[in-house]
Amino acid sequence: MEKYLNEAIIGNKSMLVTFSEKGEMLRLSYPNKDNRQYLKYFHTGVKINDSDLIYLHQDINNIYLQYYDTDTNILNTEITNTYFNLKILQTDFASIKQDILIKKYLFINESNIELDTKFLIHSELLTDQNNFVGAMKIDNGMIQYAHDFSVATFAKGKELLSYQINNSENNIHSGIIGGKDYIGMSKDSSISFDLGKIWPGEKRELEICICIDESKKPMQAFEDEIERICKVDFSKEYTDVKSYWRKYVKEHNGLKLKEPENAYEEKIQQIYRRSILLFPLLTNQKTGGIIAAPEVDEDLSQCGRYAYCWPRDAVFITTALDILNMTQETEKFYNNFCKVTQSKNGMWEQRFYTDGKLAPCWGYQVDETASVVYGIYSHYQYVKNEEFLKKNLHMCEKAVDFLKRYVRDLIDGTGIYHVSYDIWEMYEGTHLYSLASIFAAFESMIKIYKALGNNVSEFENNRLKEEKINKNIDEILKLQVEIKKYIDTNLYDENRKSYVRNTEDKRIDISMLGAVVPFNVFSPKEKKILNTIDNINLTLRTYTGGYQRFEYDHYRNGAPWTIANLWMTLYYLENGEKKKAKETFDFVLKTAGKHGLLGEQIDNNTLKPNWVIGLGWAHAMFIIVLKMIAK
Repeated sequence: MEKYLNEAIIGNKSMLVTFSEKGEMLRLSYPNKDNRQYLKYFHTGVKINDSDLIYLHQDINNIYLQYYDTDTNILNTEITNTYFNLKILQTDFASIKQDILIKKYLFINESNIELDTKFLIHSELLTDQNNFVGAMKIDNGMIQYAHDFSVATFAKGKELLSYQINNSENNIHSGIIGGKDYIGMSKDSSISFDLGKIWPGEKRELEICICIDESKKPMQAFEDEIERICKVDFSKEYTDVKSYWRKYVKEHNGLKLKEPENAYEEKIQQIYRRSILLFPLLTNQKTGGIIAAPEVDEDLSQCGRYAYCWPRDAVFITTALDILNMTQETEKFYNNFCKVTQSKNGMWEQRFYTDGKLAPCWGYQVDETASVVYGIYSHYQYVKNEEFLKKNLHMCEKAVDFLKRYVRDLIDGTGIYHVSYDIWEMYEGTHLYSLASIFAAFESMIKIYKALGNNVSEFENNRLKEEKINKNIDEILKLQVEIKKYIDTNLYDENRKSYVRNTEDKRIDISMLGAVVPFNVFSPKEKKILNTIDNINLTLRTYTGGYQRFEYDHYRNGAPWTIANLWMTLYYLENGEKKKAKETFDFVLKTAGKHGLLGEQIDNNTLKPNWVIGLGWAHAMFIIVLKMIAK
């Protein structure tokens, strides 16, 4: 069964953990939010009296209620088995002070008979030929291990009832496991704990902990670490985690939204606060790299994967971070991550791991490079710190030199740089959005020089540098004129009375709005732009009020994209059309996940997210929209 929908997300600085709507743990990433996640599956269940195993995440008699503790990354899943009237409250959270995942279970017997209850865990880790997984039993759990990692699952203050290291899949459904092997070569293994007889009205607790060793400790040292963790007060950990996240939300309430007075405002507040809680879970705290979203498709069955850092996505996210008083995180992205990932020729490739290493790519997108330059000046507008610009001046100049080569190649029709992938990574060619981003990068470079003023020459201590800057500005200004001329000549279709997305298929595309917002190539009221908006509404708006990305978009049945609606909202706000802005914005509110997480795409039939839940770019656009509304 594919695990496409991460309905809930928790974590800390190093851990990223995702869950289904029924409380099944789907993914556990560590120590970065990308690259390695460990779980093939992690299934839990109970055996009651003489029953077979009742899986907590799927049973015909189970009903579910899931919610976060208010303003935290603590997830609760209530599972009630109506056959036995056993209620289970599963609480999942990652410790702030140490990298452990704590799973607290509260069992409540709501029946009128005693329930003899066993709790079972059956998990399989991802394995390969070069890093084969085995398992070993310990007194209170099991350790599943490979050459360069070990994952321990154990109970606090409770010894195992039984375990099975090999061949668990053959009999786990019976709820009865056992075997002579204390160690084995199986990638899946199971353990069980005896909760005893729970009498009517009685409660019983169980605390499970998961920790990972990637420092390649000897097994004995890792077992010592497990013993230390077993002495930790998990109740205090819970209190500390709750306090930490609530303080975090309070400190980063950059828009200072008023307390909601109705259901509409409550939904806005929910998504807003969940965005604040999501961004740190997507960020590599050491490097500043930001993944697009928690992974959804490791097998590449639907896409090219998501748990990478695209510079463009991250730039949009840093704008939201600035709005939310997370300026240090923004600066770490530019000062650290962007510097180590910039190519020698000045460009940024398509995507990276958050540790700064190049991730798998299938081409380049010139807007990735342009976006970084644009983002650096955008951040400066928040902090007004010339030192930040000085630190990144040379990086920006290298990037602009690359962009100048790109535009010259385009205008002259020569060279190798003028063909790149579009924003959706589907078509190679010359694209309106890409050119708009370059125009904005050039504008940002000029403003960076202006902001630094005389400090540029003082910083470089070289008069020749000042002459070079003036020459650079003159060249940039001329190229900006050429870009606008090229767009009007080649990317406006007189027959359709509309701008089109590229010079090849000339489709209507929501990304054409980038020429207005955020890149300000054109004003929102220009006649050609108004014509283009009419065409967007005629071709991309679906019957539900959601917008597709572009004409004839067949990816995942051409569903509406949250980003597309938010982009339309930004345009309407920029144009002063508040009523239309509210219409496009309200679609986002009514299609958000129940926890306030935004999906990349929406199912037109169910009006629920149906792909990539917790998309950083969508949450960033949501924050940017709220900022514009608050003006």
